[in-house]
Amino acid sequence: MRNPSFFSTLFLVVALVFNSSRFVVCQILGQCQSGPASDSQIVVFATNFEYLESEMFLWGALGRGMDSIDPTLARGGPPPIGAQRANLDPMVRNIIEEFGYEEIGQLKTLIQVSGGLGIQRPLLNLSKDVFSDLFDKAAGRRLSPPFDPYVDTIHFLLAVNLFPYLGYTGLVEAAPVLLFLESRRLAAKLLSAESGQNAVMRTLLYERANETVEPYNMTVAEFTNLISTLANQLGKCGLKDEGVVVPRSLGAENRTETNVLATDAKSLSYNRTIQEILRILYGTGSERLPGAFFPNGANGSIARRFLRGGII
Repeated sequence: MRNPSFFSTLFLVVALVFNSSRFVVCQILGQCQSGPASDSQIVVFATNFEYLESEMFLWGALGRGMDSIDPTLARGGPPPIGAQRANLDPMVRNIIEEFGYEEIGQLKTLIQVSGGLGIQRPLLNLSKDVFSDLFDKAAGRRLSPPFDPYVDTIHFLLAVNLFPYLGYTGLVEAAPVLLFLESRRLAAKLLSAESGQNAVMRTLLYERANETVEPYNMTVAEFTNLISTLANQLGKCGLKDEGVVVPRSLGAENRTETNVLATDAKSLSYNRTIQEILRILYGTGSERLPGAFFPNGANGSIARRFLRGGII
């Protein structure tokens, strides 16, 4: 089963039309709406997220990253900061290892399909300090001891759940504006796979919803709600993320507090733009101010133009 991210999907899809002079253009502009970008710009931007997911999954499951599998994929970019093996239970370790290999396979394919187009692996910060800072922000206080994503299965799942969900909602935003039938068909297949990865993560968390996350005296469900609230605040575009247990007013048809799948009032998927995703992954609430997982910012012309204060 393949589980590529939103950005890997865009990378592959736009590679199919890369030699075209047409642009992949989102139809509306604004802080919460996508702007225009050329095929080549999107292809380049896409690889940032692939590097992030593959390194986090591989390091978490194996204690080693993509360089141990194929060092050429980094294209000369620096290794991630602070990544380490997580203390996972056997079943979850197998799942995360599988996801890591799938990300590697997707990255190889995307580079090949794009004719070798790509970027250097950006500097990624996967240290426990980054996660502890984000969880402190989510909790509204300094947690003691600092949150460590690598300490056990629950901590790791809470930490990495953010990544496939961002990819999934990003693909929902991108899918309607793809140009060609073959591209849209491929996007539909990849959207299905990505939503499956997201569902696996959320199901694993829901199974543990009432468990206390030691030593914080908060349940898994409470933590998912805190992180979802933080993501919504950083994204700056309203409610687009939800925990695995919600008030009945947010549940499906207002009839359930169970929330294995995060969907809107019509039980349809949320969507996020590239700007929103950068605001969250930077941890700053601004696509123009890098930090968190991308301390030097993402690579490629789209991300760099934001950092220079320009628009696309």
